[in-house]
Amino acid sequence: MTATTGAVPAHGGRGRRTLMWIATHAAAIVLAVMFLAPLAFMFLTAVMSDSQALSTSLWPREWHFENFRRAFSGDMVRWTVNSTVYAALSTALMLVSSVPVAYALARFRFRGRNLALVVVISAMMLPPQVTMVPLYIVWSRFHLTGTLWPLIIPQAFGDAFSIFLLRQFLVTIPREYADAARVDGCGELRTMLRVVLPMAKPALAAVALFQFFYCWNDYYGPLVYAKPENWTLAIGVATFRAAHHVEWNLTMAATLLTIMPVLVVFFLAQRVFIQGVTLTGVKG
Repeated sequence: MTATTGAVPAHGGRGRRTLMWIATHAAAIVLAVMFLAPLAFMFLTAVMSDSQALSTSLWPREWHFENFRRAFSGDMVRWTVNSTVYAALSTALMLVSSVPVAYALARFRFRGRNLALVVVISAMMLPPQVTMVPLYIVWSRFHLTGTLWPLIIPQAFGDAFSIFLLRQFLVTIPREYADAARVDGCGELRTMLRVVLPMAKPALAAVALFQFFYCWNDYYGPLVYAKPENWTLAIGVATFRAAHHVEWNLTMAATLLTIMPVLVVFFLAQRVFIQGVTLTGVKG
């Protein structure tokens, strides 16, 4: 007579672990489905034929990947170039101008520092619509209306939100690092560039991504200042939809092509971005 053992089959153990993992991450799974479902719907509609895109069918009968080529042609290429130039230059100028200000507010002790910080925070609360008319008059006198330069050049003078976010991160870096660099003969500029900023990469990545995403998705600014040949993708996609209002497959293809660079940049820098946003909330 053979004795029976109480061993659990291997597949039963794996199944139990899978169920426990699903139960533990149930909320995250539900949120992931909620966020990914619209993207999946957009992709499936983008590869449908013109007639099927107008039907209630959710799964393509035929896969028309040429819809992406049809959507990304003509004006769409020019709008993509304009958005890339606008977002890249604005992000670069913002970093160059905001980092020294944030460093000074975080590391230097001078009379009026708290007042300067209050001014920065107050600038964050000022709606852009309040200053739009006087700024438009100023830029028109410089003959720059009709272009994207009225949106790019102001970034060379700092961004209030980026300055505040960077300052919150820099105050968490111990002063001993900077003191040790000064003992070794480093000046203030070299200390900032060679010692402090390398440790602030998460915060720099966070503010850079915030600025890039804002400029890439900006609709109001280019609509006010830019001529049609200088429009960005935010306006271009709206115009594309108006021209192809019954061709939902092309509209979805153009929308996916518009958001794809943002998704790629975010997922490539996701870890450092989340780390920067988390650490900038720590008060020094």
